[in-house]
Amino acid sequence: MAYDQNNIFAMILRGDIPCDKVYEDEFALAFNDINPQAPIHALVIPKGEYVSMADFSANAPEELLNGFFRAVGQTARNLGLEKEGYRLIANTGENAHQEVPHLHFHILSGKKLGPMLSR
Repeated sequence: MAYDQNNIFAMILRGDIPCDKVYEDEFALAFNDINPQAPIHALVIPKGEYVSMADFSANAPEELLNGFFRAVGQTARNLGLEKEGYRLIANTGENAHQEVPHLHFHILSGKKLGPMLSR
């Protein structure tokens, strides 16, 4: 799948659309989800044109790979989530209900989240 430069996360990275930023460095941007599924729901996106984890892991330079995953961890620390715990999710593709074609990780916390999947 080709990267869509007009997806909402690309527009946020360009500054075309504002976000409620919680963390940013040269590798990633983290912001609060506008439709939270838990009391704390942040999204972390890499700074680059990557559709999915498969795309990112195959094509991103090593510095970005390392920096992005450090940014995910730093975002969770900045939000104070390590003691109570959090869930980290990256949906890929239609069957996983990926809504935006830009790699992104959800960080969910703030309550007991229950089982991973409903049957």
